[in-house]
Amino acid sequence: MPRTKKTDVESDAVVETADVKKEVKKVDKKDDETILTPLEDYIKTASYLGTKVITPTMRKYVYRRRLDGLAILNTLLVDKKLKEGIDFIKQYKPDEWTLVCKREAGWRAAKMFSELTGVRLFTKKYPSGILTNPELDDFFETKMIMICDPWLDKNALKDATNIGIPVVAVCDTNNHTANVDVVMIGNNKSNKSLGLFFWLMAREYMKAHGIKKELPSLEDFAGEELILEEPKKKKRKEKDKEKELKTAEQKIEERMKQLAEKADEQEEVKVGEGAKEGV
Repeated sequence: MPRTKKTDVESDAVVETADVKKEVKKVDKKDDETILTPLEDYIKTASYLGTKVITPTMRKYVYRRRLDGLAILNTLLVDKKLKEGIDFIKQYKPDEWTLVCKREAGWRAAKMFSELTGVRLFTKKYPSGILTNPELDDFFETKMIMICDPWLDKNALKDATNIGIPVVAVCDTNNHTANVDVVMIGNNKSNKSLGLFFWLMAREYMKAHGIKKELPSLEDFAGEELILEEPKKKKRKEKDKEKELKTAEQKIEERMKQLAEKADEQEEVKVGEGAKEGV
């Protein structure tokens, strides 16, 4: 029997599984443990969920694909790489580095982080050249820059590369990591996942630099209530079961009502016949 040729997806899956096993071996924690925050936080914020596109440099972080084709990042590696990024960032004082986040989903969390720490922030638009051209009115110097997406924040990445300063970046499965010095992997398309990343960054950075401010909740950073998918399903099942019970009770009540009405009719017939007979 001739051997059937594997599809591209199957071949990619084999390569991805082999690569991720190599990375998992580097994780010192137990297989079911995370370092920064409980596993549930990564799950309920979908921080592990990538895109259908997987670049060669991000392939080693992918655990598998879902049936719909979306990539699933290895959650332990998401946690590990995030910690590495935070440890690197903590080396810099608030006035020594700059945060850039063009993606709207991250504006809320990035602004909260900036307000808590005092780190310079650019959202919406980053003026290209402000790090490289001293002739510009808004020119400034910085020792390190962090971006939330190497593609959307490409102007900041280019400026940092031109002047030779380190770049930290949150990279999704569809991102290329060229010219990125410190890679933090994860879903950089969602307000929930970016909310988690900035919440953890704020918590650790404030500790490291002795910033005495009250840290808002994770849900404040995400901008919405966070619920695990499994409890949602459980609650939905409970509601469906409750609805079924109510429906069954209503049917029983209707049946009992019908029987009672029928009994009343029979009693009326008996009474009527008795009257005719003079009873």
